[in-house]
Amino acid sequence: MAGTFSQIYIQIVFAVKKRDSLINRHWEEELYKYISGIIRNKEQKMLAINGMPDHIHFLIGMKPSACLSDLVREIKKSSNEFINEMKFSKYRFQWQEGYGAFSYSHSELDNIIKYINNQKEHHKVQSFREEYKEFLNKFQIEHKDEYLFEWME
Repeated sequence: MAGTFSQIYIQIVFAVKKRDSLINRHWEEELYKYISGIIRNKEQKMLAINGMPDHIHFLIGMKPSACLSDLVREIKKSSNEFINEMKFSKYRFQWQEGYGAFSYSHSELDNIIKYINNQKEHHKVQSFREEYKEFLNKFQIEHKDEYLFEWME
């Protein structure tokens, strides 16, 4: 798009179906590289990616030509297939429906990148459920708890 200039930064968060802890440290880096490749192939920019055994976070620089819901759908579909074809998990892998998408200004990038890169330490003191609800409240996103991810206690 000639003459179109933008700076859109989006953090995307989604979880493993039923919040099962299926993402293993032995292959999570391969998953992150695979997802980063999808982002690159869709002409977007990966700024940070990390997660836990039951969910991931990633921050992208997004062009206005991209449709966020289409991009997330492609990432989830393709990474599901990748994980199952590679037999990384002895269980059938699947992402839960839905995702969180949170926008940031350029001045917030360093902090959010550090936050994403520090997921393993962060979740020693805060659960994913608490974290996700905090995002929804911070960004003033109306929601009903029953429509959030399936929470396994």
